[in-house]
Amino acid sequence: MSLTDEAISRIRALVQSGDLPPGARLPPEHQLAAQLGVSRNPLREAVKALVVARVLDVRRGDGTYVTSLEPRLLLEGLGLAVELLRDDTLLEIVQVRRMLEPAATALAASRISAEQLAEIGEHLAAMRAASDEVEKLNHHDAAFHRAVVRATGNETLSTLLDGISGRTLRMRVWRGTVETGSSHKTIAEHEAIYDALAAGDATLAQAAALVHIGTTETWLRSVLEDVEGSPAGADGDPSPAGTKIADGLWPELGGEETR
Repeated sequence: MSLTDEAISRIRALVQSGDLPPGARLPPEHQLAAQLGVSRNPLREAVKALVVARVLDVRRGDGTYVTSLEPRLLLEGLGLAVELLRDDTLLEIVQVRRMLEPAATALAASRISAEQLAEIGEHLAAMRAASDEVEKLNHHDAAFHRAVVRATGNETLSTLLDGISGRTLRMRVWRGTVETGSSHKTIAEHEAIYDALAAGDATLAQAAALVHIGTTETWLRSVLEDVEGSPAGADGDPSPAGTKIADGLWPELGGEETR
């Protein structure tokens, strides 16, 4: 373990033990270095790393503080990490979403308020109005799902699902441009989720969410199977992979998020 890693570990231990609770100000650098038994350079590097991880916050002219340590703050980097995954692990992300989101939707059905249901209904209405406008459809699609998961009252679950949904959202943007009438099918799947939430039926809500995510997973699986079964080009890479994945899916990863 490097000296920097050791310093990181010791600061994390102070945070985890409660010696440095959320909002606490770290001791002056020389004092903290002596307390941790490390020199100042590794300590500075450790602080930088923990700032990036949103564990610490450096306030110019004031000092270094422990952040709120709330799930949305600590886990917000998950979306970026997911976007860096390769296409052969993209299906795994969809599968993780399939495991989490139906259960979250079922929980939302038992906890949702009238105001939250109304917000979800507004996004559904906007999706109907934008059925032929892919970007708007997907914007409200993402907002619909975020509102559903927020209704669970579980911030950690909401943050996790938000982090793994970015790629699938952009994937649906691509899908909407190549599959005739897919927007109407997507809207119908969302209507089924909304109806189950409105009825307060957790079992039906879970089933409706599972069908919706299963449609995405089935589509992605067929795309990847087409790529794997295609003949290789002159450079040894499958030509359709370069066309279908690179031209269809990956540009969305580098562009502006359509959320």
